[in-house]
Formats: sequence, C-alpha cells, structure tokens
Amino acid sequence: MGIIRASKLGFDYFRYDEEGNEEEINRAIDGVNLDVKAGQFVAILGHNGSGKSTLAKHLNALLVPTEGTLWIDNMDTAKEEDLWKIRQKAGMVFQNPDNQIIATVVEEDVGFGPENLGVPTEDIWKRVDESLEKVGMISYRKHSPNKLSGGQKQRVAIAGVMAMHPQCIILDEPTAMLDPNGRKEVLKAVRELNEQEGVTVILITHYMEEVVFADNVYVMDSGKIVMQGTPREIFSQVDLLQSYHLDVPQVTLLAHELRKEGVDIPEGILTIEELVNALCQ
Repeated sequence: MGIIRASKLGFDYFRYDEEGNEEEINRAIDGVNLDVKAGQFVAILGHNGSGKSTLAKHLNALLVPTEGTLWIDNMDTAKEEDLWKIRQKAGMVFQNPDNQIIATVVEEDVGFGPENLGVPTEDIWKRVDESLEKVGMISYRKHSPNKLSGGQKQRVAIAGVMAMHPQCIILDEPTAMLDPNGRKEVLKAVRELNEQEGVTVILITHYMEEVVFADNVYVMDSGKIVMQGTPREIFSQVDLLQSYHLDVPQVTLLAHELRKEGVDIPEGILTIEELVNALCQ
C-alpha cells in the first residue's frame, strides 16, 4: 500500500448568505482515488479551478474529506488525534514563499519547524545544515529572506519543510510566482530531494515542462482525475490534453505537429535530445 491513498475522496465548498443560510454547494473534489508509493515523484496537472490545489490541502490535512477517506502512511486524515503525526509525515510548500517564511534570518526560519516539534537544539542545527545543503542555500544561512530572489526564498521554504524530516513533501504550484531561472532552481532542488533522499514528492503545477521527469502524472478536471499515466503516456495524447485546456511541453507539441505533417517520429517526445535523435534516425 502507498504512503498516500485516497478512496472515493470528495470535498464540497459551502457558500452561505449574510444570514448564515446555506446558499450554494461547490463540489471541488469528486470521487478521487489515489495510490502513491513511497519514494515516487508524482505530478498533478489541471487548469485553474480543476481541484488540484484543494486536493493538495487534503494531503496535508489542511482540509478533511466531505466524503471518502484519505490516508497518509495508514493514518486517516479525518481523525484529529493523528493530525500532528500526519503533518510530520507530509510537509507542505505553498505557492508564495512569503506566506511561509516567518523569521528574519534564513537559518532561524529553517529551524523553526523542528523547534516546534521539540527537537533538541543540537539536532535542530544539524537539520538546518543538512536541509540548506540539500537545496543549495547553505551559503545564505545568515542572510535575510527579504533580500533573496523568489527562487531562493522558495528553496528556503522547502528547506524549512525538509528540516522536519517528512516522508512526503507536497508542493502546491511552488514556481507559479517565479521567473524561468527561479523555476529551474526550485525544480532542480525538488528533483534532487526525490532522487538522492528518496522523499516522496507531490508536485501540483501547470507548467508542463516540470513534470517530464515524474514517475506518474494525474490530470484533473472538474474535481475528477481524468487521465493517469507516465509523462510519456500522458503527453502522447496532445489533443485530449488540449480538450482539458492544458498545454504540453513545447518540444512535445513541435514533435506532434511534425507527425501531423508526415514526419516519421514517435508520439510522446519529452526532451529536445529525444526530438533530435528521432529526426536523425
């Protein structure tokens, strides 16, 4: 069984009028099933309003299901007595790092989470060193977060979560507010955490290039999972993805258009190197 499992997960947002009467119900998650194995890199795609960020909040028990069940390492997220353990197992990184960074010095911010967990002081500093090293920010440990770039801030936010030693890290559109260089910095740090440290990564994103190296991809629409497979399997279905208002990596789209013009190359090309090799054969 996976470290993250969902069975028939459903969630409703309720809207109330000024008198507190229920006015409208919006089903944001509708019958979602998940089974994510420990150590996997999983990407969740979807257009705005598809339900992917709502799902992300369930993975850290910030929201609990209206229907169905979500388990983190066999713990039911709806059980309040397991809430603290669940959030130690599954750490969350939000879209805007300014909402997650609270200290005036980088190393103090990274140490804040372990301190709240009651980790001994000596071990806190070991965790701070390790986490900043993993995300390539050790040389900035004495800096003020306010003077860092967006990509650097987001790597500090990731280090803060990693210092709590989670088994799983959920990133809810962590590069949405960053420039291309910042996105590359953050994605590189995330991939290394997955590949070198064995951390389970759940990446919520709408940047198609970020999911090329994922083990598995889920596509959401109207609160449902409508596609599931490897990146190659998903991006081989360009027309279907576009029907869900999603793009594909530029190189994949170029290869798709070349195929339509009669060029004999395979579908689902993911990188420039793959396209060059296919054209040279």
